[in-house]
Amino acid sequence: MKITINGQNFILHQSGAVFWEEQNMILISDVHLGKVAHFRKHGIGIPKDAIFENFIRLDTVLQLFNPNKIIFLGDLFHSKINNEWDFFVEWTKKHSQKIILVEGNHDIISKQYYEDLNIEIYNELVIDDFSLTHHPIQKEGFFNFCGHLHPGIKLKGLGRQFLSLSCFFRKPNQLIFPAFGEFTGNSYLVPTENDKAYAITKEGIIEIAIN
Repeated sequence: MKITINGQNFILHQSGAVFWEEQNMILISDVHLGKVAHFRKHGIGIPKDAIFENFIRLDTVLQLFNPNKIIFLGDLFHSKINNEWDFFVEWTKKHSQKIILVEGNHDIISKQYYEDLNIEIYNELVIDDFSLTHHPIQKEGFFNFCGHLHPGIKLKGLGRQFLSLSCFFRKPNQLIFPAFGEFTGNSYLVPTENDKAYAITKEGIIEIAIN
């Protein structure tokens, strides 16, 4: 789905990534690499092959849009370094795009590790009249792209059926990204009349009407 914000064009992808056409860059939030290995270490029954799912999804997005830059809006890695870091290092070597990390609360790995991979790190990144952060913020004169909340929405059908979907959650001056990573969970938000929700389905992105 293509949307326009402040005269700029953005394509929302069902992976949770966004392609910014004018800047030729991909924006992604809350990948939480290392979480699968963390769960497995603590005895939670997740298949080992699940470790590679995030990398497969990242490759799919890059092949589709072929951007010049990749910007991660925080929580790229879930916690301390584990064996998924080695897979991430190998993944970066396969791709020529410039990588930027806007730090999130889970990004506790030493900055030196990222700098060794030529990854730039920021607390906030400003591009034109857009402010890119991990936590949602309000900044006068800027539209905020952020993550952190892992937004989802619950749809109620006739009777008592409920459908829970991850979504992009849009406020008048903000777009909150869904979590890109596997096994991250959702925080279910309730839109008001000034909000929009772009729900992620297997078929693509659908805008949810606000009644």
